[in-house]
Formats: sequence, C-alpha cells, structure tokens
Amino acid sequence: MEKKTRRRFKQTVSLEDRLAQEAQRLRKQAQGTPQGIQRERLIRRARQLDTASRLSQWMSLSSVRPPV
Repeated sequence: MEKKTRRRFKQTVSLEDRLAQEAQRLRKQAQGTPQGIQRERLIRRARQLDTASRLSQWMSLSSVRPPV
C-alpha cells in the first residue's frame, strides 16, 4: 500500500491576521446583504472569528500556562 504524503506549506500570514481578514471580509459582505437570516449569519461568523483570534493571541502569551 502506498503511503500518502500531505502537502505542507509555510504560512506567510499569522493565524490571527488571517482570522481578522476573514472577519473583515464577512462584515463587508454583510453590509451589502439585505436584513435577514443570511446577514445575521455573516455577522455571527465574523464575531466568532474575532473571538478565535483573541483566544489564539491569549494562548500564545508566554505568561499563560496550561492547566496541570
């Protein structure tokens, strides 16, 4: 059986920056969307990405220690 190898590449933009860019893109898309469920979903997803970015930043702090 042939072993499959994963294609790997080095990210040039940090995770926090990618999350922020996607959140910004979703907010811009929401501005052009009429009031309704789709717009609310876009805004909610943007908020989730902001939260993920803040959590990632918090976890990368050297003063934060994992639970024992």
